[in-house]
Amino acid sequence: MNPWSPVAPCTPQDCLADTAPSVGRVRRWSRYAAAAGVVLAGLVLTAPVMRLPAPHRHRAVRWWARAITGAFGVRTRISGVPAAAPAGGMLLVANHVSWLDVLLAAAVRPGRMLAKAEVRRWPVLGRLAAAGGTLFVDRHRLRGLPGTVAGITAALRGGSTVVAFPEGTTWCGRPGGPFRRAVFQAALDAGVPVQPVAVGYRLADGTPTTVASFVGEDTLLASVRRVAGARGLVAEVTVLPLIPAGAHRDRRDLARAARAAVDGATDGAEAGTTARGSAGQGRCGWEASAPVRSSHTRSRSAARSVPTDRTLWGTVALK
Repeated sequence: MNPWSPVAPCTPQDCLADTAPSVGRVRRWSRYAAAAGVVLAGLVLTAPVMRLPAPHRHRAVRWWARAITGAFGVRTRISGVPAAAPAGGMLLVANHVSWLDVLLAAAVRPGRMLAKAEVRRWPVLGRLAAAGGTLFVDRHRLRGLPGTVAGITAALRGGSTVVAFPEGTTWCGRPGGPFRRAVFQAALDAGVPVQPVAVGYRLADGTPTTVASFVGEDTLLASVRRVAGARGLVAEVTVLPLIPAGAHRDRRDLARAARAAVDGATDGAEAGTTARGSAGQGRCGWEASAPVRSSHTRSRSAARSVPTDRTLWGTVALK
């Protein structure tokens, strides 16, 4: 892990409450089966779908993304969708909470994801990612940053939507980290607009929940189990006003503007500040009276001190 990699204070012990309503074993396993079927269908149909005209291809990808979240029992609510998406390239940026975020972004506007290089070697998912035009990033090579930014710029100039999570790692949901600036340099160089998107998770009664979060030393399998077992999980996606090309002269201001827009849709100041621990709350500002127990044997203090990288489809997380 290089010293520029972002680190969130969120850990399973502090942030993942296990008090969410749950479904029975039969319902849970039926969700696993349904999700596996949708993923398999995507793998089989990738080649013919990629040959479709862009409007039909995007429609198919949006359907596929929502089909997977639906298979896991997650209800998706999308608000603020513009009447017509701008033509040409666009950088879509969102806060990062869960592996589900990638599917939610695809449900809004399919595009070329930024992914850490390791994803390319993953079974099934790596093949799907490569076939979908994913831009793979080696985040451990500082010297490769200019080339990475140049590659993103070229994709944007070519008319692609590039999807990034500029926090560079996952947070539990309410607070978040600063948006790292490198990916915004690509938007400036390409002269394209930036589309901020806010992601949040609630239960059916409207209560915010961390059940979908994927943080700290949490494992992907454990996170998938929580999502599949949750009853009434709702993913809320807010498409915020577009930041036009040329509205900000440098990447620092552009990153701050995008972060502020997302903060405004995720409880304002609480979403954009560093978490502060207090009685009855986890370090990320969530109720933590019934934390999930980690499968790791390390102590809590040890877990906090270890830099974590939970983002599956990360962005250029360097300054």
